[in-house]
Amino acid sequence: MKKILKIEMMILVLALTAGATSLRAQATNQVEQLQQQLRQMRESFEKIQREQNAQIAALTQKLNELARHQTAAAEPKKLEAQLAGESAPVQTTVPPAVFAKSWSPSDPIRVGKGGTYADLSMVGTFAVGGSTANDIGALQLGGHDPNQRGFTVQGAEMNLKGAVDPYFRANATVAFLIDNGGETGVELEEAWLESVSLPYNLQIRAGQYLTDFGRLNSQHPHSWGFVDAPIVSGRLLGEDGLRNPGARLSWLAPTPFYSELFFGVQNSQGGTAHSFRSDHGGEPFFDRMDTARGVKRFSDLLYLARYATSFELTDNQTLLGGLSAVFGPNGSGDNTDTQIYGADVYWKWKSPNAHGGFPFVSWQTEAMLRRYQAGASTSADLTGDSVPDFVPRETVTDWGAYSQVLWGFKPGWIAGLRGDFATGNQAEYEKLYGPDLSRATRWRISPNLTWYPSEFSKLRLQYNYDDRDRIGVDHSIWLQFEFLLGAHAAHKY
Repeated sequence: MKKILKIEMMILVLALTAGATSLRAQATNQVEQLQQQLRQMRESFEKIQREQNAQIAALTQKLNELARHQTAAAEPKKLEAQLAGESAPVQTTVPPAVFAKSWSPSDPIRVGKGGTYADLSMVGTFAVGGSTANDIGALQLGGHDPNQRGFTVQGAEMNLKGAVDPYFRANATVAFLIDNGGETGVELEEAWLESVSLPYNLQIRAGQYLTDFGRLNSQHPHSWGFVDAPIVSGRLLGEDGLRNPGARLSWLAPTPFYSELFFGVQNSQGGTAHSFRSDHGGEPFFDRMDTARGVKRFSDLLYLARYATSFELTDNQTLLGGLSAVFGPNGSGDNTDTQIYGADVYWKWKSPNAHGGFPFVSWQTEAMLRRYQAGASTSADLTGDSVPDFVPRETVTDWGAYSQVLWGFKPGWIAGLRGDFATGNQAEYEKLYGPDLSRATRWRISPNLTWYPSEFSKLRLQYNYDDRDRIGVDHSIWLQFEFLLGAHAAHKY
């Protein structure tokens, strides 16, 4: 019996020992599993943390780039705000969330809301006056200039601008005109799409737009400081200015001052490419009958290069400058081209005690030179004998400049003075068939006085003293009235 009890006790001890060993092994396995899970969680957490840190660093870098871009882009916006006082008193816009108010002319006429919208506005410009010239159309070279005795509708300009989506904004300007015969014409001055989110301070514009040549060409007439266009602009760039369908790439350089490069390519034919492949309404140009052919190769396009910069000379003085060049074929013959070069400078002083942009003094000057390679031709009847006359191949050179000063001597009142000059070399065809009066040396002096009753209307009185070689002196006086309905885009600085 005792022997049996000993055996049972031994079995029990062995069973308890095995159970304890099993429990220790099981506990060990659980510890190892928990330690493995903890390591995996730590590794996963560290991986997520590294990924989040990388994302934060990337977002921070992108934010810094955008901040630098906005800082650089703010410079021209600042200049726009400073220089807007030249054309009209500065408008103060109060956010609509501040207080509720009824609609006023300064509010946008807006279609749509949120991230996509279109603001609608209209500018109407009219003139009344007269001139001693018998050929007012030849005296006034701009398509929006007063062009007859009595009343002239210089233009009723409708503008649409807005955000297309987060990547593009758009602008369209349609002008309605009435000619001397009372016929209404419609011009699509501009209709372009522009990027807003390209990297490296790049921007692309595509569509129908005013070529970025010099200062005045890319501005609409209602933002000019005078009733009419300068002589050199009308003579070299044409009555409608230089504009055509195309695309433009600009780069805002990362410099401490405003510095921007423009490169553009546009069609070179039509009436808005006056010095290039235009047929000039079927009339001789430089005693040649030009033709406007289609685009067959890259050399049939028009190319632009421009550099613009500005500096804050002092807290109250700003200086802007630019160099421009445009190249393209003309319609006077095969393998004939045109080159136009320009330089412009703008300086403005504004009083440290200025109110609404007044008082101020501004000075603007542009100089242009055109080299027109004219082909040999026997297509024009220059002597009136119904027989085509021969003109040789040659290069015709024209140049000129204008300089203007504006003095905003009190709120709403601006006095201006502009001097114009244009001339050219004596071409071979002129030696053969007589002087070309469209290229004759001429100059003009234009004082004016502008009054802004408000930022939505303008009255301007201007006198022109014109002296044209082989024609003589003419006197003109024009009174211009303009109104603005809706919120119009800021004028080009």
